[in-house]
Amino acid sequence: MQRRCDRNRKRSKRRAIYCPIHGCYLDSVSQKYQLFADRPGQLQQRGIGRQTALFLVANKTAVPLEGEWLEAFWCDQCQQTKWYHLKKRERIYEVFVASPELWQQAIGVIYPEGNPSVGEFTRRHARMVGCKSSKDFGFIS
Repeated sequence: MQRRCDRNRKRSKRRAIYCPIHGCYLDSVSQKYQLFADRPGQLQQRGIGRQTALFLVANKTAVPLEGEWLEAFWCDQCQQTKWYHLKKRERIYEVFVASPELWQQAIGVIYPEGNPSVGEFTRRHARMVGCKSSKDFGFIS
């Protein structure tokens, strides 16, 4: 028989998301970034038929993937933050390390390694705070 306090609990419970390497509980350190499919092959990998996938992509251009997202988590065992691809199926979470291809399918997320077409000078100056960046320009006095 359940205790009365357990029966009456209306608050939401903690999400059961565990580290795929260590098995310890993962703490979220970012928001969820939804995924979408823009090619029929991406939908076919998820069990949608070829004709239906072609029709969806032709009509919508980008199809949101329900129950799939990217999220960053802190692992106590590793002592570091990692990005994971999560799939939720009937209250069960599947956790995978986020592959580079998934970053192209995410909505509103910035790839953590940076844009490969941006040079090191631009990347460094984008991270700088303040206006003391003139040291890179030796010809200006």
